[in-house]
Amino acid sequence: MNSDRAKRAFDAVVAALALLILSPVLALVAIALKLDSRGPLFFSQERIGRDGRPFRMIKFRTMVTDGEQLGPNVSATRDPRITRVGALLRRCFVDEAPQLINVLRGEMSLVGPRPETPEYVALFSPEERRVLSVRPGMAGPSTLSYSREEPELLARQADPDRYYREHLLHMRVAADLAYLERPVLSEDVRILARTALFVLAGLRR
Repeated sequence: MNSDRAKRAFDAVVAALALLILSPVLALVAIALKLDSRGPLFFSQERIGRDGRPFRMIKFRTMVTDGEQLGPNVSATRDPRITRVGALLRRCFVDEAPQLINVLRGEMSLVGPRPETPEYVALFSPEERRVLSVRPGMAGPSTLSYSREEPELLARQADPDRYYREHLLHMRVAADLAYLERPVLSEDVRILARTALFVLAGLRR
């Protein structure tokens, strides 16, 4: 079995088990979301995947209905569009759990470069577009390096969207490009273990 097939098999098995094990937690999250604010349970957004193919990435909804139309495509700390339950889900990254469905569909991997929206992918340099050679991931180096601090960092900027476009986007892609130099399953397992600790730290905050 080649490395790509091994990674795909690993992704499918782990994603299916995770959905089964987490199903009671996900049900509680769904109830909390419905009690907290009006709107759908899920939020889907077009992202660019492997070989530049678009797909709909799924998350639990963490903003008010149509919140993405009320402000920039990035979210800083104390963003008024984020609901009370949404803020909690974001802190512990539970809002990302529905992407296990994207993994089962083959649109994403458990570990890989974080997928961006078309408007941000259009800003990639030819070298940065190498991140599109693999399936995007739920977790990855850029997630571990920037996701916790990103909202606070954006909140300190006069124009968060511009700062993301000109600086943070390219810093994140650089971290993901480094991941492409270590395409082994053991590296994925190591990143998943670090991500689990990352999530636990968010639960304790």
